[in-house]
Amino acid sequence: MPTSLAPQSTDFSLDVMGRYVCNGLDEALASTDTVSHADARPFDLIVLGGGSFGAVLASHLFFNDTSRTHRILVLEAGPMVLPEHTQNLPPQLNPAEVWGVPWNSDSPQVWNQRFPGLAFCPGGRSLFWGGWSPYFIDTELDGWPKAVTDDLTTPAVPVHNPTRSYLDAAAEQIGTDQTNDFVYGPLHEALRKRLYDGLRAHPGGQTALVGNRGTPMAATQPKEQLLRELDAPLAVQSASPRPGFFPFNKFNGVQLLIRAARLAQAEAEQSVVGGSAERDVKKRLMLVDNTKVIRLERQGGHITRVVTNKGTVDVPSGGHVVLALGTVESTRLALATLPNAHGLIGRNLMAHLRSNVTIRLPRASLGKALAGIQELAVSALFVKGVHTHADQSTGHFHLQITASGVGAMGTDSEAELFKKIPDLDTLDRFRDLTDEWVIVTLRGIGEMTGDKTSSDPRNRITLDHQGPQGPYDYGQPRALVRLEAQDPADPVGRNLALWDAMDQATDEIALILADGGPVQYLGSGGWQNTPPPPSARRDTLSSTHHEGGTLWMGEDPSTSVTDVWGRLHESDNLHAVGPAVLPTIGSPNPMLSGVALARRTGDHVVPTPQPPAPESGFRYLFDGTDKTFGLWRGVGSGAFALIDGAIVPQPAGGELGLLYYARQPFSDFVLRLQLRIGAVQDNSGIFVRSRDPRRPVPDRTDPAKLHPYTNHSWVAVHTGFEIQIDDTAAPHGLDKHRTGAVYDIDTGAVPGGQSYQRPAPLAPGQWTDCEIEVRGDTYTVRLNGTETTVFTNTDTWRGKPATADPASGFIGLQAHTGKVGFRNIRIKEL
Repeated sequence: MPTSLAPQSTDFSLDVMGRYVCNGLDEALASTDTVSHADARPFDLIVLGGGSFGAVLASHLFFNDTSRTHRILVLEAGPMVLPEHTQNLPPQLNPAEVWGVPWNSDSPQVWNQRFPGLAFCPGGRSLFWGGWSPYFIDTELDGWPKAVTDDLTTPAVPVHNPTRSYLDAAAEQIGTDQTNDFVYGPLHEALRKRLYDGLRAHPGGQTALVGNRGTPMAATQPKEQLLRELDAPLAVQSASPRPGFFPFNKFNGVQLLIRAARLAQAEAEQSVVGGSAERDVKKRLMLVDNTKVIRLERQGGHITRVVTNKGTVDVPSGGHVVLALGTVESTRLALATLPNAHGLIGRNLMAHLRSNVTIRLPRASLGKALAGIQELAVSALFVKGVHTHADQSTGHFHLQITASGVGAMGTDSEAELFKKIPDLDTLDRFRDLTDEWVIVTLRGIGEMTGDKTSSDPRNRITLDHQGPQGPYDYGQPRALVRLEAQDPADPVGRNLALWDAMDQATDEIALILADGGPVQYLGSGGWQNTPPPPSARRDTLSSTHHEGGTLWMGEDPSTSVTDVWGRLHESDNLHAVGPAVLPTIGSPNPMLSGVALARRTGDHVVPTPQPPAPESGFRYLFDGTDKTFGLWRGVGSGAFALIDGAIVPQPAGGELGLLYYARQPFSDFVLRLQLRIGAVQDNSGIFVRSRDPRRPVPDRTDPAKLHPYTNHSWVAVHTGFEIQIDDTAAPHGLDKHRTGAVYDIDTGAVPGGQSYQRPAPLAPGQWTDCEIEVRGDTYTVRLNGTETTVFTNTDTWRGKPATADPASGFIGLQAHTGKVGFRNIRIKEL
């Protein structure tokens, strides 16, 4: 069935969000049909997966493409579900219906087979978790390609004027650049000071405990700087990034997709004449949900087609396909598509080791800091751990520390941190809290070590051709996942040794926070006086949703799967984003690194256009980007589109339209630009020294009266001069209506006429240089350097310079018949 054009009703809701943000695959494919629409273009950037990193990449590609050269298609298997992170919404809104596990597992331990799977919906898992996004420290990037680590840690963006690293740029986007700027108050200050004092006195040894940027608390930096390193790097933006902008709050990818999709729709509506089908042709980004990617087809190393459950999408010769389906599914597609000549795809599977310990401290043990304070508020703190193994290699972990006063029966310290809606009644109740206990949760996150060299590593992803459930949907094999902490191939036992070190550090931090006072631990039987054993604190490996590494980046195709930009070595147009490309996983949540690397890949695939500097004395009125395109305004019929760095009129039924440079009028000048016809019969023009179409026009015969206009593009026709573009000189074949002439001014030796010479015919599809020089009342036109006409104006009512009439002197482009392109419009004022 064709996709409904109107929002549809369910038993409970009207699907405005889905219809306004998403498209059906039938709509997307129809928008590429050149039979129905001569100016239709294919999707040359196809992102497979609209989850955490597919959303980041697609939106970044969209905003990077300031010349509107590309079309982006995002294919997402699930439906539009939520417009916002669940923790920005009332509690318990966590729809189980979106979750699925499209792979099998042959891990020996049954608990490591319980993968939570994927969230099948735009935004993916970024809608449900996230928050703690610390930076890598130097040793966590050991073994990464130098080009990548340089871009992540030193100024690299924007490319034309680097001011910050990719990690810094990503931190700004997700809200971690200000750490936990919304967490403050006496409880936070008291616990942070205890943690600082305890870490300064920590004996060290095999495990160093440091701040979130890797700085020891015993360092010589100022105390305030060190204290800030203990604040939690939470992906929560609570303060406006600049005046007039609302904060993002809890970061997620769906907001980026919604914004990009709606801007793409707005652009299309302003750039086209026609209905929904014509608007779709002009949409630069389409999000197609409820569409499962089944397989990819290739010729040699080039991906030529994406096959889905609803149809196929052809990839043009210069197109790119990006795997953004999550580590396991992206790896499955890579294994099913490419030769895997070196057998590397699927190795190096890593996740995170996770432990949780909840303690409680008597409020009274915090001393005078909380005396007289009824509302305990919250605290969020962070400690990094660097453990030296027996072979002198290093492993990394971090501790996420949350604290709040939640009452004698409470055990969830995060309840006050993330899960409160600021309604007045709730706020009033907070003012009356008299909690006796402070609940503190210490969550440890440790890195696993991946195996890149074994032909059959303990942790890996392969294709399950003979799984217990048979072929996966649509006849394709499932991925087969094995993930274990204990690796017999590792004689040092790094994973378990790091897990032990992390748990030991957790218990030490608990005692530091207690500051010698009483501390109780939450166990299976309630509160107890001893720390819980490993079995009671350690989560299953798959529970962090952080699996990665199986398509790791590197410079050598024989030792890595993707290159330094995330392109798979065995393909010229298949890329990957997300944790799958990480050479090592470190301890941080992969959101920050995944966002940084996705943006970096986007910058490589679609660099932001940098127009060349104009000639000496000239400046751009239009440089091919949407920034300068936004300085022009349209009136009359038709529309004007920015396509591939050019302004292209979209005529409407023969009625005139005008796009004029609205920022200022001009007097004497040299105007240079390039123009291109699509067909010999195309008709358009360039207006100079016309009146501002927004303002009333005095009547020629009686200046006290105003000339009425229904179509304001005729203001330019009547009050300025048009440099004609029409090789057919319609309708009568007269030279005064021909390309390069001043329109409708008689040619030859006649009073008030123009001296016109026919130029060479315009070649459809080829760019022609045009120069218009206006000095005093003399107009000179040149095409490709050859003079076509000289005209001296004697009409004092039209063609006035701005110096004589501030309402005159405007420059504009005409929409008439055909789609004539204009680009590189620059001016030199004389």
